[in-house]
Amino acid sequence: MGGKIDNAKKSVGSKTAASKTVAGKTSAVKKSESKVTKSSVQAIVPAAKSAVAAKKAPAKTVSKVEEKTAVKTLTSAEKKKAELAKAQKEKQTTVKQVKKYDESQVKHLDALEHIRLRSGMYIGRLGDGSNQNDGIYVLLKEVVDNAIDEYIMGYGKRIDVEVKDNRVKVRDYGRGIPLGSVVDCVSQINTGAKYNDDVFQFSVGMNGVGTKAVNALSSYFRVLSIRDGECVEAIFERGKLVSQKRGALKQKVHNGTYFEFVPDEGIFGKYSFNMEFVEKRMWNYAYLNEGLTIRLNGQDFYSENGLFDLLNKEMEDECLYQIGSYTSDHLRFAFTHTNAYGENHFSFVNGQYTADGGTHLNAFKEGFVRGVNDFFSASYKAEDIRDGMASAILVKVKDPVFESQTKNKLGNTDVRQWIVSEVQSGLNTWLHKNPEAAKKLKEKIEANEKLRTELSAVKKEAKEAAKKINIRIPKLKDCKFHVQDGSKGENSMIFITEGDSASGTMTHSRDANFQAIFSLRGKPENMYGKKQSEIYKNDELYQLMMALGIETDIENLKYSKIVIATDADNDGFHIRNLVMTFFLGYFEELVTSGRVFILETPLFRVRNKKENIYCYSEEERDKAQKELGKGCETSRFKGLGEINPDEFRQFISPETMHLTPVEISQLKAVPKLLSFYMGKNTPERRQFIESHLLSNADIDA
Repeated sequence: MGGKIDNAKKSVGSKTAASKTVAGKTSAVKKSESKVTKSSVQAIVPAAKSAVAAKKAPAKTVSKVEEKTAVKTLTSAEKKKAELAKAQKEKQTTVKQVKKYDESQVKHLDALEHIRLRSGMYIGRLGDGSNQNDGIYVLLKEVVDNAIDEYIMGYGKRIDVEVKDNRVKVRDYGRGIPLGSVVDCVSQINTGAKYNDDVFQFSVGMNGVGTKAVNALSSYFRVLSIRDGECVEAIFERGKLVSQKRGALKQKVHNGTYFEFVPDEGIFGKYSFNMEFVEKRMWNYAYLNEGLTIRLNGQDFYSENGLFDLLNKEMEDECLYQIGSYTSDHLRFAFTHTNAYGENHFSFVNGQYTADGGTHLNAFKEGFVRGVNDFFSASYKAEDIRDGMASAILVKVKDPVFESQTKNKLGNTDVRQWIVSEVQSGLNTWLHKNPEAAKKLKEKIEANEKLRTELSAVKKEAKEAAKKINIRIPKLKDCKFHVQDGSKGENSMIFITEGDSASGTMTHSRDANFQAIFSLRGKPENMYGKKQSEIYKNDELYQLMMALGIETDIENLKYSKIVIATDADNDGFHIRNLVMTFFLGYFEELVTSGRVFILETPLFRVRNKKENIYCYSEEERDKAQKELGKGCETSRFKGLGEINPDEFRQFISPETMHLTPVEISQLKAVPKLLSFYMGKNTPERRQFIESHLLSNADIDA
């Protein structure tokens, strides 16, 4: 499991960054119906960065006059006869279509056409830029990866990146693409030097698809290669070559490659780059490549100490002992412990951030446990050693095997043995050299051991109490498939709702194969600052843990996504904050591993007799009203239970559902964030509320 790394905005030399709240502002109502603060309810809750395009759906009703006329015209028998004739006609049409399946129906697509048609196979997802995993960031990454590969091989110490007005420019100072192969390298699948390990030994983009995908999915794509005074330029539009030039340079210019592209709105729709996400990627590159300077829009990103700097920035004052680190040719790692529950790991392969970990991370964990037990001549349990641990690991693999083109998880099994051995040896050596840190590590492990023993008794009592009430979880409407069911459960999700009204609507709208629902009775208890044992004594929270499958171990999580679905009002925001406090306080890893989301549902429906438009913001509402004219009707959805189940189905369908991921800017920001918003009513918070209080004129009723 990997955490979310901060988007640092400060230039080189800055050791700290301003603590930020959970990424994003809520896309729910900006103005409430009573005097509330603009920001306090948004403190922990993330939301969409930009308005989501209004969804259109045909009107599902007919006028009463038309309905009466239809009843008079057709008798019951005639209706059945008409329906039968229609069904037979559709069947005949289907048969005719099947008969036409011959050589004329077989289509051939060139490589870039296939990328445009099946973009998900190559970049994972599309998106509008509001999620850091959206496709536009994958395109940026693929181009920068090529420049990083040049640096890894020892060519060029600087990379220039510019992202403005949705146009991306990347210039490296490496060797440059061989001039005779420029067009092929950016347009022909299975063409490139990444397949030659004499040229690229530890490349991130090993499959040679990256720049081809960028080319295919861009409305404008330009590549320029400079080698020893000569250059070749090629310009494409949506994967089609528009122009190509070759010539000699009049002035001396450094060798290297220049890319410029504009992601195609025909593929991605309306989008925009979130510069915080872009800066985060640049910091990652800097941490993993000490000595490399990346200049983004005039700001330099540089790191002298690599993973040590990364972990220091994430943890800072939260560390229980000084950050330990180890470096070799093929493996680097840094580690420490904090008082937080769970684990947080930042894992990388050849510079690629592996959000879902993989064999290298598992091997690191195993080696760390062995190293600790070896040093202390003990047999501590793995959970006691790793609870509260934070680490960063980079492994260089010659032939990495990733689960997909987006490379979120490493699958190489041959790396386990040497990583375990090297981590064990390196950790043992570091602990011998740092006895004070070793002493504090031992104290932390023993404290974890004591806490686990206490929790074991509490968990046993909670489990027995739950059995007496009911074997089943009363408020859970489970789905058929879970994460443990492999590919069938990879899209499984659980909606955490408030009350029976909302859960009733969702129950009639969901897909029971992979969508589960857990209904809260009301506002859960604020668990900030309470002992971990208290959450097992709270009946509702324990039932929530059982529903998720994490009451014993977080590794038993049943669902791929945890979706908080509350009303778009003050009570809904408060419940959302309380649930987030619970997760961040005791199961932080669920958030840092990207498992928790917020369901965005429309705030307004604007309709006339012909069509409905669902709006996710006041701006979209105003636009829809203008589009449908004066006679349109506008409805405001204040609760999920107010939405008709037939309407609601489209809002939780995988193809049309709007989910905002819950992300945190820095791990060290979490304790301060929770303390300020969910702790005791401090003078600072009172002053904050007063300064952000809305007036009656600001409230949109």
